[in-house]
Amino acid sequence: MPADEDPQVTAPGRHPAPTLELVAARAGVSRATVSRVVNGSTSVSAPIADAVRRAVQELGYVPNRAARSLVSQQSQAIALVAPEDVNRFFGDLFFADIVAGIDARLEDSDYVLNLMIANHEPSGKTMRYLGGGAVDGAIVVSHHTSDRFLRRITEALPVVFGGRPSVSGLDTYVVDVDNVAGAATATRRLIERGCRRIGLIAGPLTMQSSIDRVTGWRQALDEAGVAAGPVVDGDFTMFGGTSAMREMLEGRERVDGVFVASDLMAAGAIPVLLDRGIRIPEDVAVVGFDDSAAALTAGVPLTTVRQPSHEMGWHMADILIKVLAGAPDVARELILPTELVVRESA
Repeated sequence: MPADEDPQVTAPGRHPAPTLELVAARAGVSRATVSRVVNGSTSVSAPIADAVRRAVQELGYVPNRAARSLVSQQSQAIALVAPEDVNRFFGDLFFADIVAGIDARLEDSDYVLNLMIANHEPSGKTMRYLGGGAVDGAIVVSHHTSDRFLRRITEALPVVFGGRPSVSGLDTYVVDVDNVAGAATATRRLIERGCRRIGLIAGPLTMQSSIDRVTGWRQALDEAGVAAGPVVDGDFTMFGGTSAMREMLEGRERVDGVFVASDLMAAGAIPVLLDRGIRIPEDVAVVGFDDSAAALTAGVPLTTVRQPSHEMGWHMADILIKVLAGAPDVARELILPTELVVRESA
């Protein structure tokens, strides 16, 4: 069977699936020309290629992915790997935006997306799957500081990381935002409001993004000559934000401002303040990070630092597709800007 033709298997009473020959007849071209257009060749003139695409659309022709992969030695699949707890992955709207961005880019390609959620140290089964030819490349998000996993996956196949990995010397590509600058902007907003006892609810310090946001917070405080307030780990979860805010309020050091390193943690922290009769922003001002939907469901509309998560997902997929196609001079690192979104909390 030709590599780009579907087998004629149909249910009783249904018309046979359209073939390459039917598309060629409809477009008035040869079978070989249709094959070139379907497989993305640029050697066909624009008018003829347009005629073939119209015929494909009119007939509903779908190339046989499995058969084509036998010829190309590619699976036409990309893995999205999240070394993360399942509840956190599906409970954080940041990841939903990332996936939506990846999907938007893959819509214009032949690639499909395989989602793999693993623990912080993915198992041998995960690595065997990734390195066994089932996927052509991987996008890795929410990665922690596991030197062994990061090195193994980059040795197994082409990888694009969402966020800078904390391990140096990897043969990889990165899409990220300037987390240091974003955190500094958030902290300066609190300083400009007159806050002088500014605490931080941080993400896990096994992640480079969390480390960078702590750095930006300290950088802004140092620039303004303001002493650093208490730092509590909120684990990038709503429950963690709740626990961290309680711990901060029960400590000896009072705060009049809090930078919370994700909107989801802020959505857990703000109700703790309100339940204790603490006014926001009059008594304690709060700034988050992400500008996800959680910023509008936190009890008080949240001032936050927007990171373009949808665009990040799109660029991750775009870079990986270019790498897999052998495109020259693909940028190793793409850093996207952040911006402050001012609402009622600060």
